[in-house]
Amino acid sequence: MTVTARDLETAVTSRLVQLESERTLARLWDGDVTVWVDDPHTPEVADRLGWLGIGSLMAAELERLQRFAVEACDGIDRAVLLGMGGSSLSSEVMRTAFGRHPSHPQFHVLDSTHPDAVLEVLEGGDLTRTLFVVASKSGTTIETDCLYRTFWEATGKRGSQFVAITDTGTALDRLAVERGFRDVFRNAPDIGGRYSALSFFGLVPAALMGIDLAHILERAERMADRCGPHVPPVDNPGAALGVTLAEAALGGRDKLTLLIPPPFGALGLWIEQLVAESTGKGGMGIFPIAGEPFDASIPYRGDRMFVAMAPRRPRHGPFETRLGDVEVRQEPVARLVLENPVDLGAEFFRWEMATAVAGAVLRLNPFDQPNVAESKATTRDVLSGDSSLLSPEPPDRSAIAAFLADVRPGDYVAVQAFMAPGSEADGLLADVCDRLRERVDAAVTVGYGPRYLHSTGQLHKGGPACGHFLQLASVPDRDVAIPGREYGFARLIAAQATGDAQALRARGRPVLQTADPADLLSVL
Repeated sequence: MTVTARDLETAVTSRLVQLESERTLARLWDGDVTVWVDDPHTPEVADRLGWLGIGSLMAAELERLQRFAVEACDGIDRAVLLGMGGSSLSSEVMRTAFGRHPSHPQFHVLDSTHPDAVLEVLEGGDLTRTLFVVASKSGTTIETDCLYRTFWEATGKRGSQFVAITDTGTALDRLAVERGFRDVFRNAPDIGGRYSALSFFGLVPAALMGIDLAHILERAERMADRCGPHVPPVDNPGAALGVTLAEAALGGRDKLTLLIPPPFGALGLWIEQLVAESTGKGGMGIFPIAGEPFDASIPYRGDRMFVAMAPRRPRHGPFETRLGDVEVRQEPVARLVLENPVDLGAEFFRWEMATAVAGAVLRLNPFDQPNVAESKATTRDVLSGDSSLLSPEPPDRSAIAAFLADVRPGDYVAVQAFMAPGSEADGLLADVCDRLRERVDAAVTVGYGPRYLHSTGQLHKGGPACGHFLQLASVPDRDVAIPGREYGFARLIAAQATGDAQALRARGRPVLQTADPADLLSVL
């Protein structure tokens, strides 16, 4: 039986008192690893807390960033970010929230290995007037490396058209120096990818978009102060949110449903990767649900926890009406105010703190990703020829019926779309998810592959074994060769789909693959 809204409020109050008595927040800010794990020598904890002081660190870089943006934008029409997961999603949030600045180039985030997505950039503008931002913390991310190789050759190997964001001393760092990149931004090594929104990974793209970085950082610093080590947990917005999420999950409400209206909807994707990859491990996990339509057609069950991020009330309209209906039913709802795009700086920090605190309550390490390597390993096997490439079959009515029949209340269905992102694909996937919600008594999530491998992929394999995975793999009409590789993007994305399917099946997770997403609708 899941907790009620009133029970959750009681549990949260008790836990906040416990955090204060145990000095959890002061210890967190001091870098005490035992906030999360028993062994103080656990890797990827003490060396992943650089985000706590990110405001002052980046404030010292403002002049450099602003100068870089002015110089780099001279003579270019497009800026394209090549990155995955935490290295790209915060930029997508800011791109959609702020819109295009009239005196700055069009900004494009390329976080797909589908040939159609690559071709869209290759053929969608003047390559001689395009700046490429290559972002990878490790410097070896396979998707980013393959994209870089492609555009390096396509631009005639002009280093002045490339910028790198990476940690010091990585292969990408060395490559950028050797090949004369326009600039190299070396990020602090103690900041993990999904906690990097306010670091160079988020701010270099934001500078190219013409966003006021000083205001973003000012809001972030203000939130950091409110979440500081000497602020009582009950008054600490990051701690209060984190405790609420964790206690809801412990009480059976582990489906974190994010209600974020335009123009901030993409923030849900960033929160999704932060929370899912941080908490989905050791058989535990908080399941973020981003982008779900907020209407009366969805029969919410007792496994939901809602977070609504919208302007201050009173605000009339369908969103407030529906939210009121949810509150009347005594579903737990946390309301956060989000009105101005510059407040994203505050929200990035709030959610990072909340996720760290949730990890402390759940007694897990929110900074590692132990199961991500599983799909990478199986993908490498496919690409090397040591494992066979799966060939998805056309949708079969009986196979889909059997797959869906195993879904139980409290489970979830994850649609994994190895398709080129875009408005047409978005619409198709929305229809698929709507049909699935009509068929199952469970939450339905959706993510583009390979993007989701760097976010919810950890949760899918390391979290509770209640997921059912429907993999949609469209067959590209054209391929794009990858310089220096024996395979092109068509084989790469197919190998990534195969690799994740095999990793999931190795853990006993049910996976159903289909080759034609459009035909799936008629079968559903």
